[in-house]
Amino acid sequence: MLKHMQKLAVFLIIFFYFGNVFSNEEYFLTLRNEKVNLRQGPSFDYPVKIFYKKKFLPVLVQDKSENFRKIRDHENNSGWVHISQLSKKKAAIVIDDELILFNDSTIYSNPMAILKKGRLVRIKKCEENWCKIKADKFNGWVKKKSLWGLL
Repeated sequence: MLKHMQKLAVFLIIFFYFGNVFSNEEYFLTLRNEKVNLRQGPSFDYPVKIFYKKKFLPVLVQDKSENFRKIRDHENNSGWVHISQLSKKKAAIVIDDELILFNDSTIYSNPMAILKKGRLVRIKKCEENWCKIKADKFNGWVKKKSLWGLL
C-alpha cells in the first residue's frame, strides 16, 4: 500500500509540475498580416472560410494541431490559422457602444476621445482595471473591462 501511495505521489508531482505542458488553456494573440486565411481544418488542404483583412486583430487561441492554431474572433467566428500568421503583439477590440479615452488611469482625468464599438486599439500596457492604448493619433487610458482581447 505504501509503495502504491509513493507512486501516486510521484505521478501527482510530475503532473502538476508539467501540467502546463498538457493543459489546453486559452490565450490571445493577434493577426500578423493584413491578409490572413481562416481555414475549416488544421492544414492548407482545408478550404478557407474567411479572409481577415485587419492586421493586429486579436484572436483567442483555443486549440493546436502541429503548426496550426484553432482561433475564435470577437464575432465568434472560429477556424484554423497557420502559426506563422499570428503575433504576440497586444491589441484589443472595443466592446462598449462608446468608450472614453482618458489622459490618465482615472475617470477624474481629462477625457481625450470617444472610441466606438468595434474599434481596434493597440495595447501599450495594462494595470489592474485600466489599459494604456494607442488608437490612431490618440494615446491614453481606457477601462480594461470594455476591451475584448485580454485575459
